[in-house]
Amino acid sequence: MRVGTFVLAAQFPGQGQGEALHRAVRSAEVAEESGLDSVWLAEHHFVPYGVCPSATTLAALLLGRTRRIRVGTAVSVLPNQHPVMLGEQAALLHLTSGGRFSLGVGRGGPWVDLEVFGGGLGAYEKGFPEALELLLDWLGKPRVAGSGERYGFREVAVVPRADELLGDGPPGPEVIVACTSPKSVKLAAEKGLPMLLGMHCGDEEKADMVALWRSAAREAGQPAEVAERVAHVSAGVAQIADGPADAVETLVKAMPGWLRQGLGAHVTVDSRHRVMRDPVAYTEFLCGLHPVGPPRFAADRLAATAERTGITRFALMVEGSGDLAATETNVERLGTEVLPLLK
Repeated sequence: MRVGTFVLAAQFPGQGQGEALHRAVRSAEVAEESGLDSVWLAEHHFVPYGVCPSATTLAALLLGRTRRIRVGTAVSVLPNQHPVMLGEQAALLHLTSGGRFSLGVGRGGPWVDLEVFGGGLGAYEKGFPEALELLLDWLGKPRVAGSGERYGFREVAVVPRADELLGDGPPGPEVIVACTSPKSVKLAAEKGLPMLLGMHCGDEEKADMVALWRSAAREAGQPAEVAERVAHVSAGVAQIADGPADAVETLVKAMPGWLRQGLGAHVTVDSRHRVMRDPVAYTEFLCGLHPVGPPRFAADRLAATAERTGITRFALMVEGSGDLAATETNVERLGTEVLPLLK
């Protein structure tokens, strides 16, 4: 069982952006001190839902401040950036961190980001497979040319090469795909890549997606050992307290204001209508799905999810209180009180 944190750098009402980023950095540092396995960093633009615009940049900072813990992006949004540039950054972080970097990628949403960064709606709706293929080529080949619909360029040398890691270690950074639909599950399976499954999904839905991934991987000709080796990641929320009511109360008091402000700030690129979740109901829903409660309850909840889904890696949002000291305590308790029960 590998338990890590999911860091959004969430800006809660009344807080500044620097405060949110400081809490994000501290939560990662405390995660390493508390024995957790990993830190997963979200990436958003123009909204207080999360004020980190570059997960790879923040990953570089945290890899430099830590020595053991794995740092990953959850996720770097491919439609907003060139796959070659992202591949160069991933290779650089992989090589300079001793292989501690994981690159999570996804297609994001139909937000105004697509207008600002020039990708357009097409990059979101149909361009992700081409971008992913080019990214994987860059991380796995010595020379690469672009010959797709969106990316066309002459063959160039890959520098630095992701397989040039000194000493023992993987030949390149782990690549993970955020999956929210059968189409994205099948794409990840065809490539033999692990999935990142969202915190809005329950165990049954995640189990169905894992089953679909395995079926699609077999159909794509992936060898049987790939399905055994690939370790998917389940995102969730964690709030540790002495009593279940205390943990739920902490999140219900803080998260709805953040969700209302953060989700409400999203602007679609094409003015399409969207329905926002009710913030209080959504918070209560998340509390019912995830390890929110005393250490023993939290450990049992994680173990049950692992048993039902086959997923043994977790990325848990720990900043739901919106408070720095409470977040640090939450991370410490997750590492020192919950993790030993899972081992």
